[in-house]
Amino acid sequence: MKRPSKAILIILCATLLVVSCSRKKDKFISRNFHAVATEFNTLYNGYNALEEGRLSLNEGYTDNYWEVLPIERMQIFDEIVLPGQSKNESFTRAEEKAVKAIQKHSMNIDGKEKNPQMDEAHLLLGKSRYFDQRFIPALEAFNYILYKYPASDKINQAKVWREKTNIRLDNDDLAIKNLKRLLYQEDLEGQDLADATSMLAQAYLNTKSVDSAITQLEIASNAAKSNDERGRYRFIQGQLYNKLGKKDSANMAFDKVIALNRKTPRIYMISAHIEKVKNFDYENGNKLELTELLTELQENRENRPFLDKIYHQIAEYHLNNQSDTLAIAYYNKSLRTNSQDKLLKARNYEILGDMNFDKSIYKAAGEYYDSTLGNLVLNSKPYRVIKRKRDNLEDVIYYETIAQANDSVLRLVNLPEEERLAYFESLVEKLKIQAEEEEEKKKKEEAAKRNAGLVTVNNTLGGQNPRGRAPNQATVFYFYNPTTVAYGKNEFVKIWGDRSLEDDWRWSDKAKSGGISNDINNNNVLASATEEELFDPQFYISKIPSEEKEIDSISKERNYAYYQLGLIYKEKFKEYELAKSKFQNLLKSNPEERLILPSKYNLYKIYEVLGENDEAEIAKNEIISTYPDSRYATILSSPELATERDENSPESLYETLYEQHENQEYADVISKSENYINVFDGEAIVPKFELLKATAIGRLYGYDAYNKAVKHIAVTYANTEEGQQAQNIEANILPKLINKDFVEDHEDVTNNYKIIFKFENPEMEQVLSFQKVLDDVLKNIKYYDLKSSVDVYNPNTVFVIVHGLKNAQVAKAFDQIIVEEDKNKIKEPYFAIASANYQIVQIHKNLDAYLNINNN
Repeated sequence: MKRPSKAILIILCATLLVVSCSRKKDKFISRNFHAVATEFNTLYNGYNALEEGRLSLNEGYTDNYWEVLPIERMQIFDEIVLPGQSKNESFTRAEEKAVKAIQKHSMNIDGKEKNPQMDEAHLLLGKSRYFDQRFIPALEAFNYILYKYPASDKINQAKVWREKTNIRLDNDDLAIKNLKRLLYQEDLEGQDLADATSMLAQAYLNTKSVDSAITQLEIASNAAKSNDERGRYRFIQGQLYNKLGKKDSANMAFDKVIALNRKTPRIYMISAHIEKVKNFDYENGNKLELTELLTELQENRENRPFLDKIYHQIAEYHLNNQSDTLAIAYYNKSLRTNSQDKLLKARNYEILGDMNFDKSIYKAAGEYYDSTLGNLVLNSKPYRVIKRKRDNLEDVIYYETIAQANDSVLRLVNLPEEERLAYFESLVEKLKIQAEEEEEKKKKEEAAKRNAGLVTVNNTLGGQNPRGRAPNQATVFYFYNPTTVAYGKNEFVKIWGDRSLEDDWRWSDKAKSGGISNDINNNNVLASATEEELFDPQFYISKIPSEEKEIDSISKERNYAYYQLGLIYKEKFKEYELAKSKFQNLLKSNPEERLILPSKYNLYKIYEVLGENDEAEIAKNEIISTYPDSRYATILSSPELATERDENSPESLYETLYEQHENQEYADVISKSENYINVFDGEAIVPKFELLKATAIGRLYGYDAYNKAVKHIAVTYANTEEGQQAQNIEANILPKLINKDFVEDHEDVTNNYKIIFKFENPEMEQVLSFQKVLDDVLKNIKYYDLKSSVDVYNPNTVFVIVHGLKNAQVAKAFDQIIVEEDKNKIKEPYFAIASANYQIVQIHKNLDAYLNINNN
């Protein structure tokens, strides 16, 4: 009897407890039951999920120390989050817990909330939405607290979080107003004060009020309970002082970060040291002290994760100290650290590229700029700047390669037989030495392979247990066993070959520079040589061009490269000495007649810029006396006419040609453009003629020919305005024109039709005469406003077109709407076509395909 009674008693107590804990009764037990259940169950789990999400958010976020840090470490994503979606499951779980607490434990009785934990639940709801980047719903949650729980002890937190959300929504002015009012009305202390002032600082930063932001960060730094936050605020203060040019104040802020040492994340301390080094006064500062500091930073084992930044700053120090060799060494050290900071890597590559550029080593500079682009965000402003630099080098690298290669060949052509033989005998000796070294290396590798062994559990060397281990102990650590290390090295060599320690070591076909052996290995001649020919000087001598035509072709190609290099160095890079040497070398090399006069004129302009007035006067007089009828002579002899454009100037010729293009004289435009491109070769007007020619080609020969012509301009004149226009056409316009499919002749699809009269190989007088008759006929047609025009279809075909028809049936029965007295005047056959299809026919020149479809 006892057991049933006990069970009944338990059931009665449980029922009584449940009834007494109703959310509808304002009882002591009910209030405290729901408060305890909310705080220690639902909200506890919710805040755990929120903290888990924040930690994952922080782990995935990387600060950009090249700019002023944001107050709050939080990655904002551009993707739009749809209702029901989330970027982080932890925040979703936290939100669910908050909603569960509100739904199951809210005690709203007579319009008043009796559960004291509901304000905490709504705060958790707002925070979880905030970190999930759903700022509008988050704002609703925080506003609900302010509206519903004005006496809550969390009210100040809710106000701060509301303004954090407003800042994320770009309502900075509203946030500043509300936060200033909060700080004035409430006596905030501790973390509440730190949160309010730090957010106010962020709002000031967003509105470019740097001084005000610094003041608020000072308050936040002193009030913050977390040293992590304090270190961040102090570091941002230093950055802002630097932005204002107050280096002493910045250094004081950075010193406070450094003084925190291990109390704050080490990245702040290292970055503070680096920022102080950037502020170093190279004229009056103690360089020995700075060197010791930099040495200490790089040698400290705790700083290993930050060596990329430390090496970069050491390189910057040496660069500012005019120690270029040491700077280059440390920039490369920074790159070899496998840094995850892409901006730092881009900066290293860019500086190395600039250093090579300044030394006129353009090929190496181009390679460094390529690496820079690989570490920048595509189409960002820094990317476009470097891309422009790299594109400007494209032509230099191309023409320098041609000039150097052809110069080498021509030097060999001009060498006497004895000197040729001596040169190649020396070359063969070096090849033999190289071959012997490779053979010796191969033997050593084979010997190492024979001695290599696999590591085993009881692997020993010389009968001795490494490091005194007993035979039954665990496997020896890999790097303590010389046999295992040797085996690993041999396996690496067997798979990858002999690779040097450098970036992209996996690529075996990277371009190499320096050394005759590298030049030889890159020579295609070696690929066709047998082993016997490889070491025979006569084999190489036999490969030297001997025919006059071939030598002349090489010489012309080299001279044109010289001319282009002279123009590029003069116009793009303002490297006047380099440009002068190229033009002078060209004039000494028996150039073509068309290159002589522009080269002399460019030399004259270079002499003027360099202040070499005597040379400029000689060049001027030579041009005027030798080429009196040229444009250059006119410009030099009559400077006042330099700005006037006569009928033979490139600009006037272009305008005339453009008028011909407008008159559909496409064949003539193409022919004359080709002629002018040759005449004005090397001048700025050439890309304009090329683009005009491409347009005429497209109108006359269709899409495929136009596509080819545009791509030629985009590549050949990439750095000009016309080249960029061609690139835009290639990327954005040509893809829209590629479709060849005809639309259906249906009113739902198109309501614009044309009548086409086709003339094969006509005289233009005949076409114009027909158009005149047609216009007279069209005037007499009632109810329709029709007009005519003439279009060139291809070199052999011309269309006379009637415009203004809106109906397919009317268009196809065009002869029926002509008044009776005019019907005998129009005897030419015609066909009707929708305007959309006519456009396709003109673009792709596929009239036959259209007519076949309609005939079928």
